[in-house]
Amino acid sequence: MSSDNALTYLQNYAPMLPQTGNDAHKYFESNTKLIVVFKQHRFYKQLCVELYKAGSTKSNKIKNPLTLINPLDLVWQTNEPNELKFFSGIARFQNNATLQRSPADIDALKAILHNPLKLDFYIHDAEISTAVVTASLSHVSAGSEVNEGTIYVNKKDGAYTVDFQLNIAGKYQSLSVLQVKYDYLVAVESTLHLLANYPLVNAVQSLKAFVQSPGMNEAALQDFKTQVLSNLQDKIAVVYTFINQATNDQMEAGDLQKPPQKLIYLSDLDNYILIDPVMQYGNIEIPIRTKRQIYCKDKKGELFMVARNGPAEDAFTAMLLQQHPHFAEQLEYELPYFYLHRHRFLDDEWFLQAFDQWQQQGITILGFNKLKGNKLNANKANINIRVTSGTNWFNTDISVRFAKKRVRLKQLQQAVRNKSKFIQLDDGTMGILPAEWLEKFSTYFNAGEIIHELVVIPKVNYNAVSKLFDQEFLDQEVLHELELYRNAIDTANPIAEVKVPAALKGKLRSYQKQGLNWLNFLDDLNFGGCLADDMGLGKSIQIIAFILLQRQKRKDNTNLLVVPTSLLFNWKAEVEKFASSIKIFTVNGAVRPIDLDGLKAYEIVLVSYGTLLSLVNELKAFCFNYIFLDESQNIKNIDSQRYQSVCLLQSRNKVAITGTPIENNVFDLYAQLSFACPGLLGSRQHFRDIYSIPIDRFKNSKRAKELQHKIAPFILRRTKSEVAKELPGKTEMVLYCEMEPAQRKLYDAYEKEFREYISSNTDEDITKNSMHVLKGITRLRQICNSPLLLEDEKEYDETSTKIEVLMEQIENKSAHHKILIFSQFVTMLDLIRKALLAHNIEHEYLTGRTKDREKVVNNFQENRDTRVFLISLKAGGTGLNLTEADYVYLVDPWWNPAVENQAIDRSHRIGQQKNVVAIRLICPNTIEEKIIKLQEQKRELSKDLVKTGDALHPLFTKAELLSLVT
Repeated sequence: MSSDNALTYLQNYAPMLPQTGNDAHKYFESNTKLIVVFKQHRFYKQLCVELYKAGSTKSNKIKNPLTLINPLDLVWQTNEPNELKFFSGIARFQNNATLQRSPADIDALKAILHNPLKLDFYIHDAEISTAVVTASLSHVSAGSEVNEGTIYVNKKDGAYTVDFQLNIAGKYQSLSVLQVKYDYLVAVESTLHLLANYPLVNAVQSLKAFVQSPGMNEAALQDFKTQVLSNLQDKIAVVYTFINQATNDQMEAGDLQKPPQKLIYLSDLDNYILIDPVMQYGNIEIPIRTKRQIYCKDKKGELFMVARNGPAEDAFTAMLLQQHPHFAEQLEYELPYFYLHRHRFLDDEWFLQAFDQWQQQGITILGFNKLKGNKLNANKANINIRVTSGTNWFNTDISVRFAKKRVRLKQLQQAVRNKSKFIQLDDGTMGILPAEWLEKFSTYFNAGEIIHELVVIPKVNYNAVSKLFDQEFLDQEVLHELELYRNAIDTANPIAEVKVPAALKGKLRSYQKQGLNWLNFLDDLNFGGCLADDMGLGKSIQIIAFILLQRQKRKDNTNLLVVPTSLLFNWKAEVEKFASSIKIFTVNGAVRPIDLDGLKAYEIVLVSYGTLLSLVNELKAFCFNYIFLDESQNIKNIDSQRYQSVCLLQSRNKVAITGTPIENNVFDLYAQLSFACPGLLGSRQHFRDIYSIPIDRFKNSKRAKELQHKIAPFILRRTKSEVAKELPGKTEMVLYCEMEPAQRKLYDAYEKEFREYISSNTDEDITKNSMHVLKGITRLRQICNSPLLLEDEKEYDETSTKIEVLMEQIENKSAHHKILIFSQFVTMLDLIRKALLAHNIEHEYLTGRTKDREKVVNNFQENRDTRVFLISLKAGGTGLNLTEADYVYLVDPWWNPAVENQAIDRSHRIGQQKNVVAIRLICPNTIEEKIIKLQEQKRELSKDLVKTGDALHPLFTKAELLSLVT
């Protein structure tokens, strides 16, 4: 705006701009004022509302000339919302040439008549002057809004007349005596009243000619009904004064005495859902958001009127208004229905609650299943749970119903697994599960398994039942059993002692008696367990004593003992030594078929894991008293045939036996305890998500303690340091073997290659290519032993620093000591054996290919000339009693120190009289040295799980792998 224009603007309008307050005299100079003029368009006859500036006399009357003001110029001079609406409303009607009326016109007129500036209103009379001058203006005031009217159809002397009564300021006045101004206004003397809703405006326009009519005959009345009243009766009440209220007989004949029925019709409109509330009186349906009256004919053809139930309809409307805030806003619109956007309507958080309330109030819902793209079930889920007691399990009946449709548990489980609140029902609809129940259902399914529409939870998992279910879900027998288990297991009460069977040859140490008591305690509760004593503490004699004890408790005492092949002769010898009265049958895979009835004559059926795989389909038909798994870490891989085979076998109870319940990671526990104590740790995925990943990958000590507390009653773990203090001492040390320059050069080259590979890959890539990573690590470890272990390095000199150091040790010690030498690599044992032969040192040699293990073990134990025993770590780490040796050499460190400890325990066990020295051969500044450090970092967390059990995660992260080679 230029400076000249700005000056002109200020001269013309500045006096009109508000300074303070809302009163007109505060806004303008005392002799100047703004006025509002209502007039009719000169050509189009539409309402125009204009804003003028006028001078005023001393008596405050306006005087010519009047200057037309553009209200939009004033919009920018105020921040008051009502004033903005006021100026905008005038702008809508100023010089209005619109032929079509709109409901928005009424909102604009409401803003004008609200008159926030308290301006004077005038009506223009074009017959006096087409121009707006003071002589053509009449002062008027704004009155109340008109929101209600009633149409009366009267009958007198066979003629029908129409009257339209408007409620003006609480008083009904006939349209026939009112002056209609500009379609939207009616004048009562000098006051203008706004017809405040569009149906009233239409009704006035439609009826103003009829209210002056002297009368209509029957035919004219029917035309009037069809052409006029049919379009008005939904919004304006129509009363036929000549039709009487229904009599009791008419009400009864028309089935109208019953309380009206509430209906809700649902339908589509583009992206919206229409909600049409209807009240049904007899056979007549009345949308409650209409003014329609109820007229019926009796059997004689006489018309009668039925009064609508106002309180019931108002309560119906009030209930709907409480269900969504948008509904209250929609009362302003003259629509017969409420509406919601499709997304808001189908939001289960809303419509399930709404439908539930509708159904509780007996409202019939129609049209829901016909909504476009809708497959949702309108019924809220009805959930009932009942937990009862079975033989060895708790039966959980979970009933989820949508109206009469019950959900099958497999369907429910699938929805829970997919974390979906929508569940496919048999009728094709989708039921909606309450969000708060999804997590509950997940915990139920994790705690048990589905069998015949029941979630069966083993009683060993009694603690989960206590935590998962409210007491109201549990029957009295379940409550009693839970109390019994809590008193027996969760209290500090000592386990009852049992008498050692007289048939046992040999004396049980005090801790072995405690082990027998513990096994018997679990047996009384019908629970399985895991005997996880340290290597060399006599787990076998505890099991033998327990089998003898079963003679006193069970008539059928046939027990299956599954062991590694290498331990078959050990178990035969142990049974013969401690309980020769036990009849033992060794299953031979070559003898087919097995005489299952004949097995009842034996107390121990002995079978190797390997033989079991081929005979499981026969043995699974026999129900044993107990199944004992020795070295149960053999089933740690839950996907292995061994695990799946032992799970097919039947028995009254089960016990896992192992000195290392955790070898590689926490998941080893799941496999063994899911066999011995089915259901204790829940589903596989649940255990992986809740325990295995948090503990193994993220070192979550809280989860570790939680898991330890859960499994503690079912695992018995004692260490040598705790219970076998009479054992001679054990010394562990590291012997460093510095590489020769050529060996170091080769190692550095392979290490560089491996480091570059790890650096260039992500954690995800490393996991996918774990075999390639393992191969790279293995090569580095093999070079530390001897480059000859690499297939592509056969040209390398046969010398090896470790072999040289080892031979020096053997030559110095073999005269007075017997020595065990363990290596993971058979090829390394072969190189050591070659060196022993060259030095004429007598030795024994045991690997996975050794057929007669008993012979080589006895030769080492009994032959004074056999000073050295070369043993493959995998083949000889368990099941051997080699107490003649007091020196143990571990040629190459293994990831899990528990495996190394097993090897050391071949010598350091009950029966050993000498101090045992365990020596690890380590090449400094190599992966071996860093493996030892990494072991220490990982050791502490897993110790908390099974008391003294050690666990390591064999799959390292990228950062950990890089730490091995940098």
